[in-house]
Amino acid sequence: MASGDMTLREQAYETFTEQLLNRQIQLGQFLSQRELVKLTGMPLGAIREMIPRLEADGLIRTVPNRGLQIVQVDLGLIRNAFQLRMVLEREAVRNFVSTATDEELRILRQMHVETRHAALTSGVTPELLAMAQQMDWHMHDRMIDALDNQIISAIYRTNAIKIRLIRNEDTRMLPELLVSVMDEHLALIDALVARDGPAAEAALSAHIDSAKRRAVRI
Repeated sequence: MASGDMTLREQAYETFTEQLLNRQIQLGQFLSQRELVKLTGMPLGAIREMIPRLEADGLIRTVPNRGLQIVQVDLGLIRNAFQLRMVLEREAVRNFVSTATDEELRILRQMHVETRHAALTSGVTPELLAMAQQMDWHMHDRMIDALDNQIISAIYRTNAIKIRLIRNEDTRMLPELLVSVMDEHLALIDALVARDGPAAEAALSAHIDSAKRRAVRI
């Protein structure tokens, strides 16, 4: 297959997932291929090539005589997505505790302390919240990518899309949650700085469990 076709397929996939996360495409919605062309602005050929990947990733399913249905969130998806996240990130943190450099951990800790301080002293502005959310996603992505395993990174990224779709209003970082999320991260970072593997894994597990509880409203 030509490289240009591959590029279009990848662009179509990225555009689709962006619109899904931005809720321009609704969970459970039925769409035709031509409607996806209009929504993504991508050619029909790229959409047709993208669909098998979306089906394999569990983001859509083909329903006879109805078309393509976007993933729906249920308790099974929540359980499966968070369980997979826990498995992958536990492996990642066990590696990161020994491979992360002192300088990387120092910078990571400083950024979290400064963000926490800003929230407590100046309040949580939209800009601070956006920065904190990016820090959150980046830290977890960094630990996964430090495994240097492209298969794991790809699986993690797909699962991360599902995590962000699950009860989006509860699992994203809300203003009132910023300080507590920073505290959860700092507990993890401090364990990494101490090169304490069990403590790092325990802090990570507590952090993921907290997000899962918000998702299922326990």
